[in-house]
Amino acid sequence: MISVDYHTHHWRCGHAQGQIEDYIKQALALGMSQIGISDHAPIYWQDGDDPMPKIAMAKSELPAYVDEVLRLKQKYADRIAVRLGLEVDYIEGAESLCAELLAPYPFDYLIGSVHYVYGRNVYDTAMWQGVSDPLPTYAEYYRLLSKSAQCGLFDIIAHSTAIVALAPKPIPSAIEPLQEAALGAIRQADVCVEINTSGYRKLGTEPFPTARMIGRARDLGIPLTFGSDAHHPSDVGYARERIQDLLNMLGVIELACFEGRQRGRIALMPRVFHA
Repeated sequence: MISVDYHTHHWRCGHAQGQIEDYIKQALALGMSQIGISDHAPIYWQDGDDPMPKIAMAKSELPAYVDEVLRLKQKYADRIAVRLGLEVDYIEGAESLCAELLAPYPFDYLIGSVHYVYGRNVYDTAMWQGVSDPLPTYAEYYRLLSKSAQCGLFDIIAHSTAIVALAPKPIPSAIEPLQEAALGAIRQADVCVEINTSGYRKLGTEPFPTARMIGRARDLGIPLTFGSDAHHPSDVGYARERIQDLLNMLGVIELACFEGRQRGRIALMPRVFHA
């Protein structure tokens, strides 16, 4: 069974619930071996301490966040490996500001996310109003995703089909060459792709990325890891059984894990079914 979850949030971001310790306790209850804490990084590219209070933690909260995770890492060291992470928005042209924000802290891993395309959040329905041809928006999203992989700041690329969550349906097959190009850039950069099960909550039938893209990532030798994108402690490990079955079907035998910005591997054991 999948025993790691590298994508979890908590109260500091303003739109998740629960204390960090609640997520650790839930991971323990599920028998996980590792739990990654990866709340939304401060909005480093805008002025002010907390320019988006319902989106990400305030800049002044980052030291306390790191201290809390490190304290809990020590507290639970004999029961579960707690990893210090952060989900960080990739903003083209602000890479140096991002690096400056992150440099002082001993992160185990950093997740790079593309949430903003043409200034709109991908989870904002307004971004599609008046859009007759979605392909330019898809192209810009995957261009930014490729740059996020190649900028050297991140270890994991987050929810890499998030752009389709609220996009007009059906999604055209012309998106696939854009996805292929992004996967090529990710492979060249030697970074990891997360399988993010919030896609099931937002799409209903597919994780982020889709099963097709997960299969292509496997074909290309791109490391994969698991993230529930938990915004409540009960979300930890969300749909890991479905992903386990998908990965078993694809012949994936390991997931990526992280410590001190170094990538390791953890075996993915087949699920055992009892009569």
